[in-house]
Amino acid sequence: MNPAIVYAVLVVAIVFEVLGTSAMQAAQHFTRLVPTLAMVVCYAIAFFFLSWSLRYVPVGIAYAIWSGLGIVLISLVGYFVFGQKLDPAALVGLGLIIAGVLVLNLFSKSTFH
Repeated sequence: MNPAIVYAVLVVAIVFEVLGTSAMQAAQHFTRLVPTLAMVVCYAIAFFFLSWSLRYVPVGIAYAIWSGLGIVLISLVGYFVFGQKLDPAALVGLGLIIAGVLVLNLFSKSTFH
């Protein structure tokens, strides 16, 4: 399988996970129906695409990319959409997460099988 396709599928999974987490925030403890349904649908799609990518990417690597990029993206959504603040320490931490994902993908021989 073409690595670009596999990673594109993983990115789709990450995007839907971020959408699902954003919908969870908007659902306000499951008291709002539409965001709650959106959350369920987005998570189902996210896990479908994540499970597909696991055919080709080792689970530890896929989960590191999934969680790392998901954390960074949901932090940006929280900042821009929900008005949540990011202090300098949070920004440094997010930078380190991005660096970790880059190291895994650029230097590790275990990212694709």
